[in-house]
Amino acid sequence: MLNDMFRSVFDTEKIPSIQITQFLLCLMVSLVIGMFLALVYTYKNHYTQSFVITLALIPAIVCIVILLVNGNIGAGVAVAGAFNLVRFRSVPGSAKEICAIFLAMGTGLTAGMGYLGYALLSALILGFGSLIYTWLGLKFSKNTERRKTLHITIPENLDYPQVFDEILNLYASKWEMLDVKTTNMGSLFKLTYQITLKDLREEKKFIDELRCRNGNLEITVSRQKPVLCEL
Repeated sequence: MLNDMFRSVFDTEKIPSIQITQFLLCLMVSLVIGMFLALVYTYKNHYTQSFVITLALIPAIVCIVILLVNGNIGAGVAVAGAFNLVRFRSVPGSAKEICAIFLAMGTGLTAGMGYLGYALLSALILGFGSLIYTWLGLKFSKNTERRKTLHITIPENLDYPQVFDEILNLYASKWEMLDVKTTNMGSLFKLTYQITLKDLREEKKFIDELRCRNGNLEITVSRQKPVLCEL
């Protein structure tokens, strides 16, 4: 009687119905997998609450869709088209966000096909693999702390093309001028550089020597920050 309540009106002998116990089991496994992947993503990553909640629910949503398609080719094509429309409703995301979404969809697809053991195993292996790569990335990212964005304000009568080259070569292993713009109604110039410092401990000495060259006008040294977008 309970199974009859959840039977499609279009059920035929060629299209078998899904038992309610099977449906609930697959759905619960997908929710557990989604919560695990969401927790993994929050480790040492920039994230928003809405993205984490979405990531936790994606495996269950995909699982439901795959369960209801249940071998129907026409429904499968329609679902694929519907998923393709989602990308036109989203802003570009980072590589980590895209990878997390594909991982969530893949495990949800596996659970929807009925391979619950494979879905759990895939989530565990890839989830812990993501943690390991994140940890390794944090170790290698220490070198990125030396990458800075430098803004130097100079008077309009200062010949800027080579005036700071000697100092930059002394304190930076790599540097590049990005842009030049006028400010204060053309009486000042603002130079922007991308630099990689040789030694972070000499940053103050580096700034002091720049101040001697630019007449003690404004100097800003900031860490290069990635652009964060919410999906």
